[in-house]
Amino acid sequence: MRTLCASTLIGEFFIIGFAGLVAMKDPDLSMSTVWTVSGIAMFLCLLLCGMVTRPGGIALGWALQAALVASGLIVPSMFFLGAVFAALWWASVHYGRKIDEAKARFAAQAESSASSTPDPA
Repeated sequence: MRTLCASTLIGEFFIIGFAGLVAMKDPDLSMSTVWTVSGIAMFLCLLLCGMVTRPGGIALGWALQAALVASGLIVPSMFFLGAVFAALWWASVHYGRKIDEAKARFAAQAESSASSTPDPA
């Protein structure tokens, strides 16, 4: 799960940076505000890459997805991109858990078959 979720978050890191470039063109927003908000969101993406498997990591990821969709109020194309990345986040969490469960079952089977094989000595 960690690899899939981290990959989604790295993609979001770049999307947030590009959205910041687009938001800079809005005359109502100061450049410092745009880059402070974008920088914090980008930092959170990187921080969450390491926190995904910890308690609350998935919930923080969902909060980031909600913020990404809400950023469409400033940059309208982010409604679409936020929804796409929210779907990718769901898929990363859902299928990542299934992959982790399958790996655990495979490791348990390998361990049980190794322990049931008689020692050749």
